Amino acid sequence: MRVWALPLALLVVALCVTYSVARRRQPEAPIVPIRPAAVNPEALARRLMSIQGAGWPRSRKFDCSKLKCVALTFDDGPGDYTDRLLDMLHKGDVKVTFFVVGQMVAADKDGRIMRRIVDEGHELGNHSWSHPSLTGLSPEELKRQLQHTEDLVEKLTGVRMRVMRPPYGSTNHDVAAETRREGLAQILWSVDTLDWLNRVPSLVAKRAGEAKPGSIVLMHDIHRTTVEAVPALLDILQKKGYTFVTVSELYGKTPSPGRTYTER
Repeated sequence: MRVWALPLALLVVALCVTYSVARRRQPEAPIVPIRPAAVNPEALARRLMSIQGAGWPRSRKFDCSKLKCVALTFDDGPGDYTDRLLDMLHKGDVKVTFFVVGQMVAADKDGRIMRRIVDEGHELGNHSWSHPSLTGLSPEELKRQLQHTEDLVEKLTGVRMRVMRPPYGSTNHDVAAETRREGLAQILWSVDTLDWLNRVPSLVAKRAGEAKPGSIVLMHDIHRTTVEAVPALLDILQKKGYTFVTVSELYGKTPSPGRTYTER
C-alpha cells in the first residue's frame, strides 16, 4: 500500500464508525397520547337518561332456544371501515356486537362512530385499551386495560359495557377474576373466519357461512376485505334461515361476569 493511502483509509473507517454510532444513538420518536374530544356534560346526561330508560344493552327478546340464531362480532375497531359496515348492517336491519379497543375509541373524533353504534342498536364490548395478551400483565395493568376503556366508552356514549373479549382469546384465572370484579363476561367464539390472515372477501364469507345455530362468529371491522365480505355472508346465512342477534340476545340476557362463553 502506498504511504499516502494509509491515512486516507483510516479516515474513511473513522467516519463510517462515527456515522453508525450516531444512527444507533438517535432517540426514538416520543409516544404522544391520543386524547378524545371534550364531551358536553349536559348532553351526555340527557343521553344517559334516555339510554337507561330504554334499557342497555337493548334486546329484541329473541328466543334463541327455538330460533336459528347467530351472533356476528367485530373486533379491534372502530376503524376506517366501521361506518361503511354500519351502513350495510342498517340496510339489512342486522344487529351485531363490537368489541372495541380503547386506543381506537380515543381516535374516534368526538365519539361519533361509538354513538352511532349505540344509537343503531348494536352491542358494545370491551377489547382492552391497547390489545395486549392479558394473561401476561400485572394485576394493576390488567385492571387499567379494562377500566380505562370502560370509562372512556361510558364518557362518550353513556353506556357501561357488560361483555368483553380478551385479545387473542388469551385468558386465565386472574383475567376471569378481574373481569368478574369489573362486571364483564368473557366472550370468545366458535367460528373464526381468520379474516386477519386471509384477506379475501369470498373466503371470509364462506367461513362465516359455516356457522351453526348458537355460533359466535369472530371478525374484524378494521379490515376492508372483511367489510366487503359482509353482504355475501349475510346472504348465505339468511338463506339458511338464521336470525342475527347480539351476544346478549343470543343468551336472552346479559352473560354472567367472569364466565367464559364460546357459543350458546
